[in-house]
Amino acid sequence: MQSYVKNLSNNKIQREVKGLNIEKRNTDTRDGFKSNWGFILACIGSAVGMGNIWRFPIMVSVWGGLTFLLPYFLFVILISSSGVPGEFALGRMTGAGPIGAFGYCTEMRGNKRAGQIIGLLPVIGSMALAIGYTVVVGWIFKYTFMGISGSLYSLGTDMNLIGGTFGAAAPDTETLSESISAVLGGQGNNMWLAIGLAVSAFIMIMGIGGGIEKANKFMMPALFLLLVGLGVYIFTLPGSHEGYSYIFTLNLDKLKDLKLWIFAFGQAFFSLSVAGNGSVIYGSYLPKKEDLVFSSRNVAFFDTAAALLAALVIIPSMASAGGDLSKGGPGLMFVWLVNVFNGMPGGRIVGMIFFICVLFAGVSSLVNLYEAPVATMQEVFQLKRAPACIVTCGFGCAAALAIQGITGQWMDAVSIYICPLGAAIAGFMFFWVCRKERALEEINTGRKKPVGESVIFLGKYIYVPMAVIALIAGALLNGIG
Repeated sequence: MQSYVKNLSNNKIQREVKGLNIEKRNTDTRDGFKSNWGFILACIGSAVGMGNIWRFPIMVSVWGGLTFLLPYFLFVILISSSGVPGEFALGRMTGAGPIGAFGYCTEMRGNKRAGQIIGLLPVIGSMALAIGYTVVVGWIFKYTFMGISGSLYSLGTDMNLIGGTFGAAAPDTETLSESISAVLGGQGNNMWLAIGLAVSAFIMIMGIGGGIEKANKFMMPALFLLLVGLGVYIFTLPGSHEGYSYIFTLNLDKLKDLKLWIFAFGQAFFSLSVAGNGSVIYGSYLPKKEDLVFSSRNVAFFDTAAALLAALVIIPSMASAGGDLSKGGPGLMFVWLVNVFNGMPGGRIVGMIFFICVLFAGVSSLVNLYEAPVATMQEVFQLKRAPACIVTCGFGCAAALAIQGITGQWMDAVSIYICPLGAAIAGFMFFWVCRKERALEEINTGRKKPVGESVIFLGKYIYVPMAVIALIAGALLNGIG
């Protein structure tokens, strides 16, 4: 077994699998991240997304400030100590995406083919989520342009005008055929959707180190600096203090509510972007010298910091305007917050900066979602990076244009069923199917102070069952994150 594992780290190994030709690349020569912080910032970018901006503040508001934050922090620690390093290690161990990684694990048990077939599921899930997210990023590009040009501020506080503007960009239909008919009839956000995806595709075509890493090294620090600046300004507004006092309120009785813990887990689970795809593929681009445990903790810390900053901007903003933060999703960001920003002093600048922040968060997440399908195209069909990006994003663009009228239903189905299923499978592969010694060895590779077997126990008996619970609870409660 030791000689087999050693052979897997050699320069190139051609993996021939009944109709699949998957090549395992050496992480020393394969395109990859050029620095540990570049990798961490890219992972932060993948995790910081719409869940941090249009759902996390709602959860904090609905469940009562610290009453929600305490269990949320607990679950962030749990997931970042098991699921996140597990997915990073799974990718780095094999130098491949989910198909090659899962195949490697099941090969230890004598059936490589089974793992590679199962590995298609998180790739499909990543592509499905990317398609829905492409629509959302198109909205963001449009509103960022409107914020910069001043046309967003010119809407004033007329809710009919604000709502109608978003409605024109996001047609509401019941079926896919109705959605396609609406788009063919001129409705939707077609131009900005294509522009948003073209920008994301360009970043991916430039490569891991030259594109994704460089883009996130700019976007993520800028995102945090802009959010901090917004937070400082919002702090000066009359009435905003009510929002802060609410955020830091603790109701011990509510901690007895099981649903609170379920939704806190769901938010942490989806926020940290564990779905068996993006984290696995980013991990595959890492050299052996990098400390996965350190990286996982930093990703969790900064993702949580971004979510808190968003809450510290949005909740006090609503409080200063006398609003009740009771709705999440696109309506919060593209309707209610536009009304709030336009009605406050300096609203034009605030709205512009806010949507620039959202743009950075959206693009960085979209790039991560498309990366797993792109890498799969490279691995399975031996395509070069540029053609793989063009083919994958071209298909994604066509599909995203078609589903504009049913984006909500599409995203609900993906987030409720496909994402937690992918996370559960990836966790099962790494913590249950992969040999314990090999899994622990990979997690500790590059680490000065090795972690003990407790990380395997935590992943095996806590994280994986909870990923299954996320799938079941999401189905029963129509979404938990």
